[in-house]
Amino acid sequence: MTPTENATTTAENTRKSVLRSSLGVLSTATATHGTGRDGDIPLPRLPGFVESAFSPLAYEAARLCLAERPGDGSRTAVALASTAGDTTTADLASRRMVSGRVHNPLLFMQATPNSVLGYLSREFGITGQMFSLSTLDDPVTELLSMADLLLEDPEVDRVLAVGVELGGSERLAAVYEELADGHSPPAPALPADAGLAAAVLLGRPGTGTPVSVRSADAYDTDTPVGADAAGATRRPGDIQSLFDLVGVHRRLLREGGSHLLVTGSRAPAFLLTAGTEATTTARNETETHAHQ
Repeated sequence: MTPTENATTTAENTRKSVLRSSLGVLSTATATHGTGRDGDIPLPRLPGFVESAFSPLAYEAARLCLAERPGDGSRTAVALASTAGDTTTADLASRRMVSGRVHNPLLFMQATPNSVLGYLSREFGITGQMFSLSTLDDPVTELLSMADLLLEDPEVDRVLAVGVELGGSERLAAVYEELADGHSPPAPALPADAGLAAAVLLGRPGTGTPVSVRSADAYDTDTPVGADAAGATRRPGDIQSLFDLVGVHRRLLREGGSHLLVTGSRAPAFLLTAGTEATTTARNETETHAHQ
């Protein structure tokens, strides 16, 4: 493939719709600890999980979403996205092993992101599919795409999408430096013991879904790829776009209207719509599917 053909293919790919149809945003939540942001909370106590903010914050954000919109756990799926997972626990387990200390099986268990998903499933009776994703791409795009795919299953009505990011350690900083390859800041701009989590509960649009989200055209600006709306470069693993989605959802609930959520230059964008427009869109899509 020639460079021209490759560039054309890349441009075409950025214009492909991430979502095949609209999704309904049922509820959203965030949980942060030790970041210095407004709204930081004490680290929730989660039985069986120690030392790290990863699982407690993931659980807290998920709990808030599910408490706001209770539903049938047997028809609920979960997708958890994080670039590097629970690096705090992985580092602690490694240091103990290198120093010759006795291995702690609890650390091995909780170092796996699926561990907190198992805890969630028990607490909320969730028996639908569960996935852990590791991605360098924008987490909103990855999670919405996964939710869109899971909702193709007629036995799934809702998808809980959760993103988690931890502060940096020396080993994590080295990993980010290699992943960034000189194109973005090498390490999370968070204290080592800090953590961020955001959760979005998604379903099919329709009655009872006050906000819908659908794919929009790729947003093309002079802002560098991977930068936020303020022009600041986002690093791999940054889940700020999930916090942006939560903020837009809350504003639309208050004010109505529509908002274009941009995940980066020449990258997927999403249109969130509230109120009558969302209901009309959902009704039109339902009628379209019924006649296919």
